[in-house]
Amino acid sequence: MISDFHQLSEKVTQLAELAQSLRRENADLRLTMASLSAENAELSRRIEEAYHRVSALLAKIPAPDEQNEEAA
Repeated sequence: MISDFHQLSEKVTQLAELAQSLRRENADLRLTMASLSAENAELSRRIEEAYHRVSALLAKIPAPDEQNEEAA
């Protein structure tokens, strides 16, 4: 009976340690996720900026028909 109680006590202790470990891991993962989300937002902003710059440059390039008319 005492050994059963001792085994149960050890299992409860192990479960408590595992729960604490999982809480720490969860907290670390939340920090990592927040960091990656911020990085993703920054990269999306940079892609949007690059898209607008390329679009502006493409708008300045004359169409092929306009180039042929100017050469004639």
